[in-house]
Amino acid sequence: MAELHGTCDDRFRAVADTLSANLDSGADLGASVAVAMGGEMVVDLWGGHADAERSRPWGSDTIANVWSTTKTMTALCALMLADRGQLDLHAPVAQYWPEFAANGKEGVEVRHLLGHTSGLSGWEEPVEESVLYDWDRATSLLAAQAPWWEPGTASGYHAVTQGYLVGEVIRRVDGRTVGQFLAEELAGPLGADFHIGLDPADDHRVAELTPPPPLPDDLIGSASEITIKTLSNPVMSAEMTASEAWRRAEIPAAGGHGNARSVARIQSVLACGGELDGRRYLSAEGCEAVFDEQAYGVDLVLGFPLRFGMGYGLPSAEIPLANQHSCFWAGWGGSLVIVDLESRAVFAYVMNRMADGLVGDERGLGLAAAAMGAIAVA
Repeated sequence: MAELHGTCDDRFRAVADTLSANLDSGADLGASVAVAMGGEMVVDLWGGHADAERSRPWGSDTIANVWSTTKTMTALCALMLADRGQLDLHAPVAQYWPEFAANGKEGVEVRHLLGHTSGLSGWEEPVEESVLYDWDRATSLLAAQAPWWEPGTASGYHAVTQGYLVGEVIRRVDGRTVGQFLAEELAGPLGADFHIGLDPADDHRVAELTPPPPLPDDLIGSASEITIKTLSNPVMSAEMTASEAWRRAEIPAAGGHGNARSVARIQSVLACGGELDGRRYLSAEGCEAVFDEQAYGVDLVLGFPLRFGMGYGLPSAEIPLANQHSCFWAGWGGSLVIVDLESRAVFAYVMNRMADGLVGDERGLGLAAAAMGAIAVA
């Protein structure tokens, strides 16, 4: 069995065994997995290697780009501002960001951004990778363009744009960027090693992402126009995450860096009803906003049924979770977080070998099944 490091409560031995098997089989190159219950870390494991050459062991402080698992951090920041009365999730975006009203978007509400229903799942104008590193350019283009479908009527996964949209609302309301807000209001107080916008001093700790297998030609050929426009403008790659430009930029839908421990630590705020370690971050009612369903149906970008609440995926017939008081999201290549408010538990998985799933894959699901089974018994 592959060697693991860290700690694991005996009740969660199946999680350790599953991670070890993934590393043994080569399904994982390096990875971390964590389970928190009531804010206490009952699983904090890591193993494997941080690079394809297997010259750097995955360590306790190794972090990786988690792609869309970052979205749960950005959503939690928005929920905190809403809970403080600074942000109305049902107000027009233009109330906070006047330029956004252009091209018929005066009725688009903040909740449409969080629920992927705003019609702005991508950029209309052809853009280069450099736009991802230019906040003003990325947001001004989105503010100026027209929606691709009637806002509020269906979800279309805002794979990259959601972070700029929600992030600009946060900046207009609070004055801080998402990365600054997260660092000062959540990651810092919680001692959580998660970053949106990475300091150069942390570069040496970043695991190298290995790219997923290419998509089959028949799958690309059958993709809708909205899917192609969303996911290929600009074309994203594992390699771009190794650049200094990517690491320094705030890309709040896809550029967060952390490990399973830090993801579980921050999302425990939501799992525990807004209070952690004797400090209240948002009210219990503010946590419940997550479950305000925004869309349920075949997603216009991803092409399969999804149920979205406020910034998180919700349980459905197609994606069942432990109970209806749970939410989740995952990142391209495999990272995953599940937040269970009923059990006050969080499961998190962060890895560096990307699989072909845009929102998770069987490795994370297998670990999650082992974790959730143990949580149910516990």
